[in-house]
Amino acid sequence: MTPDQDSNSIDSDSLLKDTAKDICALAKQHQRDSLFLLSLLRDLEQIHRRIRIDYFEAALPQNRNDLYKFVRDIEEKGGWPYIERMRLRQLLKNLELNEVSTDTATTESNFLQQQESEEFN
Repeated sequence: MTPDQDSNSIDSDSLLKDTAKDICALAKQHQRDSLFLLSLLRDLEQIHRRIRIDYFEAALPQNRNDLYKFVRDIEEKGGWPYIERMRLRQLLKNLELNEVSTDTATTESNFLQQQESEEFN
């Protein structure tokens, strides 16, 4: 951050609104395609990493005054940027839930079919 920059004058939401809408629309369009969505998340993570390494780290405060403004902005506006990853345990839990619901649906379907065949006999 340069001394003449005021972090309050930067509104990344307005700068990225259209891009964010496009990315969300793309995700919604492929909402049932887990491999596509995984690739999209990987691409976003790669973009995050590139911005952090190539630009952000070079722009970190170089003096106490700028560091104070920087830390104050983090405290006031909400923390450090982070891309959360789904934990493997959560993924496995989701798979278990899907298996249970699939097994339950199959059992119910078999039961109904059995009842129907008994009615006809």
